[in-house]
Amino acid sequence: MDESLKRINKYLSEVGYCSRREADKLIEAGRVTVNGNIPEKGTKLSPDDEVHVDGKLISNSKKAFVYLAFNKPVGIVCTTDTRVEKDNIIDFINYHKRIFPIGRLDKPSEGLILLTDDGDIVNKILRASNNHEKEYVVTVDKPISQTFVERMSKGIYLQELEQTTKPCIVRKLNSNKFKIILTQGLNRQIRRMCSHLNYEVKTLKRVRIMNITLDLPVGNYRELTKEEFAELSKLISDSTKEFVPRTVKRRR
Repeated sequence: MDESLKRINKYLSEVGYCSRREADKLIEAGRVTVNGNIPEKGTKLSPDDEVHVDGKLISNSKKAFVYLAFNKPVGIVCTTDTRVEKDNIIDFINYHKRIFPIGRLDKPSEGLILLTDDGDIVNKILRASNNHEKEYVVTVDKPISQTFVERMSKGIYLQELEQTTKPCIVRKLNSNKFKIILTQGLNRQIRRMCSHLNYEVKTLKRVRIMNITLDLPVGNYRELTKEEFAELSKLISDSTKEFVPRTVKRRR
């Protein structure tokens, strides 16, 4: 096998254009061309191939990647498709370089989300088998019982997803508020778990992703510090990305 060949999605990820998953969507939508032709998903590239997305040449230039922590407000949608969603995270931040979110937060939820132009780091953080922690503070519509805490902690079978949630850490903070630490990210997982126990989520805020904690006002973002990125790299293992810390920026 020729080691110089790589799949299109891996190429677009490595050059920082988007994640592999997003690249597959672009390919399926016919927005990617190789040497002027629309390729199939899984097509491998040679070093001389030219890749375009929406007619724009994508070059493999060496650069320092960007890693942002953002406090997402309620009502903002975690999508890179700015043509579809008006209140999307990309237009809201209006960063000067192309970036994309690592994972997502539901539109009614708020809190910490990471964004980057380093496509390679995305799968390492999101891969469920790595058991990376994400911490949330949740307010529900009625007093929290001990039974609620125990059942949430042990895992709940979600019929609509045909899956049982992994055991997790749940701690009651006050009458209607609790903290939960998950190591998986099923679609609307916390809301579904609460609904199964006849509780309605009123507010949901993510306050930590692995070693990165929320320390920003709503709607603000900053770049990860050198120390944060070094620890994050250890947690996701075998990351060799060069990181250049920058000054804190805030949305005006």
